[in-house]
Amino acid sequence: MHRRTLLKSGAATALLGGGLAAPALGQDSRASTMRFVPQANLTALDPIWTTATVTGNHGYYVFDTLYALNAAQEPQPQMAEGHEVLEDGKLWRIRLREGLKFHDGEPVRARDCVASLKRWAVRDPFGQLLARVTREWRVVDDRTFEIRLDRAFPLLLSALGKDTSAAFIMPERLAQTDAGKAITEMVGSGPYRFLAGEFNSGSRVAYEKFDGYVPRQEAPDWAAGAKVAHFRRIEWHIIPDAATAAGALMNGEVDWWERPLADLQPMLARNRQIRREVTDKAGRLALARLNCLQPPFDDVRLRRAVLASVIQENYMRASQGDDSSAWTDTRSIWPKRTPYYQDHADLMPGDLDRARAMLKEAGYADQKAVIINPTDFPDIGPLGQVTADALRRIGMNVELAETDWGTVIQRRSSREPVEKGGWSIFHTTGPATFYGNPAMSPLIRGQGEDGWFGWWKSERAEALTQEWLYATDPAAQRKAAQALGRLGLEEVATVPLGQFTLRTAFRSSLTGILEGTAPYPWSVRRA
Repeated sequence: MHRRTLLKSGAATALLGGGLAAPALGQDSRASTMRFVPQANLTALDPIWTTATVTGNHGYYVFDTLYALNAAQEPQPQMAEGHEVLEDGKLWRIRLREGLKFHDGEPVRARDCVASLKRWAVRDPFGQLLARVTREWRVVDDRTFEIRLDRAFPLLLSALGKDTSAAFIMPERLAQTDAGKAITEMVGSGPYRFLAGEFNSGSRVAYEKFDGYVPRQEAPDWAAGAKVAHFRRIEWHIIPDAATAAGALMNGEVDWWERPLADLQPMLARNRQIRREVTDKAGRLALARLNCLQPPFDDVRLRRAVLASVIQENYMRASQGDDSSAWTDTRSIWPKRTPYYQDHADLMPGDLDRARAMLKEAGYADQKAVIINPTDFPDIGPLGQVTADALRRIGMNVELAETDWGTVIQRRSSREPVEKGGWSIFHTTGPATFYGNPAMSPLIRGQGEDGWFGWWKSERAEALTQEWLYATDPAAQRKAAQALGRLGLEEVATVPLGQFTLRTAFRSSLTGILEGTAPYPWSVRRA
């Protein structure tokens, strides 16, 4: 399999012709401004409405959470001062710390938290599990609220504190927006304010330090602890062309490039002014999601043929390059380095001849499979290209519909047949830790139309999730999770394509970059 890239310039050393398309900055303002190149264009602003990673990263600038995970994956108080657990675990009383303010000057109140959690719980799989046993969300006073449950929910803090698809807190007036409608007004209580007047999707996003933010006193640790904003201003510059982004970083026109293309890593490594680090040691899972609502993949037999065709090495070399130390096969919906991983080589033979025979046995009648795929996302675009090639080789009628990532995000919400603008397959990646257990991972939940894009439905999967959630000992929990993992692969809820780690790259003058699943903006400063 030849290396596939999304480089458009044809020269890895191409530099920015006339500098960044931004206003000129004086020396003092440049020193107090960090310029950041994100993994993808920011098209959706609401981190509750979408699971797009780039939107979640944006969310950490603007919003805060009640609890947050440290590096040991333990939830720590963040906006919360603390909590009480009463009535044998059926009543949680959470109290906010003093001094919390929204960017519009209003204090953060308990009613804002209740409204935010209720909206988040409609969209998020973990939140849905919590909402299912929640009898009442009750405001006690401005700084205190209660969650009354029908039964104990031992993982409540893990739900409120998870770092991907986080339970961000926003003003009640915004949180009362229907969960199926994206919010566009960005008012949070996080360390940075979103500058709406400077937002230009496809070009630039700008944030300004929020002077009203009061950090915690603990040392920063992953997403927990003190969130100290050292830069007065942070600009995101959208640079789809990887060679141009590399040139901007080497020239010092930008300070931090979130996800350099694998082909350019050796060149960056030779530059003494640039440091590269793996900030998420568990890595990311690459995956394909099939539309289980519409033909052809409403037929599980055809989904299994796709699964049998997957040769993960092809996907990893195409998207991550030939350095195999950065990636690995992961024939499981539970990623490696998570508690329930099991290899299911029998379900993923990587055999095109076998996949072709399975297609024939299923009576495949040349129905079109539409792969929606981004041209501006180097980690994801090659995945769709490899799938299109493999499915054509086994005899499927494939249309590769390539657009920008923002259009893919919008289109994947369509439940229409392909003839009416729907889709059959999309590809993405996500943090391994996020996909590591049944409560957090949307990949394994059988919720049908109430679930994640692809809408796999399985009552057995939901029953196993409940078994895992309320298991009385680790052995029973592990048994339920591993049964769920195999079921999800047998019915092809998700197609795993491999697991990889990323090296982020930044100017050596930057310090304070933290480990975590997101490029957190706090703690970072210029030496």
